[in-house]
Amino acid sequence: MNEKEATVKTHAEVPVDQQSFRASMGAVATPVSIVTTSIHAPHGTTVSAFASLSLDPPMVLVSLQNDSDLLGLISQSGRFGLNVLAFDQAGIASTFAKRGLDRFEGVDWVLDQGVPRIAGIASWAACRVVDLIPGGDHTIVTGLVEGADSADVAGLVYQHRRFGHFTPVEPAA
Repeated sequence: MNEKEATVKTHAEVPVDQQSFRASMGAVATPVSIVTTSIHAPHGTTVSAFASLSLDPPMVLVSLQNDSDLLGLISQSGRFGLNVLAFDQAGIASTFAKRGLDRFEGVDWVLDQGVPRIAGIASWAACRVVDLIPGGDHTIVTGLVEGADSADVAGLVYQHRRFGHFTPVEPAA
């Protein structure tokens, strides 16, 4: 075995501790979204782990906790909505992050292409589930985007356990 293989093997056998990993990932600014679905009623949860996956065909991925009720509902419905929140929707993000309450109470929304779409968001996508991929304590849900829209508004981001928004800076000369 060469030195490179030994280093890789050693690192794989001793993963980083959860606290260090959480702090490292917390330093990364991520967009905040509400992932939704509908089976007899609207359902949704706050998610910061999502990404565009493909342009051709248009696809996204979201990461949901394995014990999430929403994961089971999305699996049943075969559809989900990706509501990327606007900079002034931190209250909605906090509400949808809590368990045991009616998250849609007091929230303006409509059913659009079979999934709940929250009013005032920065961008939106209606998706059909393509695959569910296990990933540790989460499941990656890939979706084919069947409808999308956006508004000319700053999105909400989350970094260092705080909400904020993107501020452009001029490149150095």
